[in-house]
Amino acid sequence: MLELRPNCECCDKDLPPEAADAVICTFECTFCADCAENVLVGVCPNCGGNFSARPIRPAAMLKKYPASTKRVLKAEGCGPARKAA
Repeated sequence: MLELRPNCECCDKDLPPEAADAVICTFECTFCADCAENVLVGVCPNCGGNFSARPIRPAAMLKKYPASTKRVLKAEGCGPARKAA
């Protein structure tokens, strides 16, 4: 089950489950579209992968499978990511 994280790991912007501007990588790292494009230049700083729009879970399924409440924030901050070798 996809973990719907509640915030951007870079700027800490709230990203509720219905956020249209949330993006994820294959490891479910979560960022806002602005940070993903303008700060990270389309590359996840954690794994070196690319981003895709985070799916929006239907309301009925959110009741059964709620979004995560655990906030993840990069303590060292975000800078341009480097592709993994």
